[in-house]
Amino acid sequence: MDTAVLLEYAWVLIVLIGLEGLLAADNAVVLAVMVRHLDPVRRKKALFYGLLGAFVFRVIAILLLVWLVQWWWVQALGALYLFYVSISHLIAIKKHKDKTADDLIEEQKDKKQSGFWMTVFKVELADIAFAVDSILAAAAIALALPAVGGDFFGVNAGQYTVMLVGGLVGVIIMRFFANYFVELLAKRPSLEVAAFVIVGWVGVKLTVLTLAHEAIGIIPAEFPHSTTWKIIFWAVMIIIVLLGWFGGSKKDSGKTAAKS
Repeated sequence: MDTAVLLEYAWVLIVLIGLEGLLAADNAVVLAVMVRHLDPVRRKKALFYGLLGAFVFRVIAILLLVWLVQWWWVQALGALYLFYVSISHLIAIKKHKDKTADDLIEEQKDKKQSGFWMTVFKVELADIAFAVDSILAAAAIALALPAVGGDFFGVNAGQYTVMLVGGLVGVIIMRFFANYFVELLAKRPSLEVAAFVIVGWVGVKLTVLTLAHEAIGIIPAEFPHSTTWKIIFWAVMIIIVLLGWFGGSKKDSGKTAAKS
């Protein structure tokens, strides 16, 4: 491998680690929100299963990369599930705000005593959707690199290695983010709404990939990888985070603390 190619690989790997870190942070926020109703012991177990699932599904997604790119319906199913998670939880949050203090206390007791495996199941489904999005994002960057070495599962070995390292680093980053976000959500409850809006926005991203797939062709195939779309996507993402961070009132934070 000559110096120019080596430098190109090093630069793309750095960019990919940053991108995967951002996507891992989104995944970690969702994990934190989904398990926060459990008691501390079961919450820790659910987070462990969630992080394990994130690791396993990302590795599987990398192995199945060639097929993920071909099967537009995998991206479509991922988008639909993320829309379901986003909308259903936002509706639940709205209903939650309309309940009385006694209702909230009783509901919190019920949640802490039940629903562990259903929570784990929902977390794993979210992991699958985020794994598909993560690997497709990695593929859009890594597959543009010069080919180095032979083929591995239908993908160039050099490009595959970059995607693998980027994906695994993303999971490692998420390992440290997940517990932090559980604590942060208790301090800033408005981030819960922002988290599920982000889930829906990632669903939009997968929808754009689906509509741009060569088998569908509703929008240009190059659009999901264009600078314009990347600027739009990340700009909206930043706006959602900022609104979630600064949008909560002291009164909301007080209620959350009281309920805890």
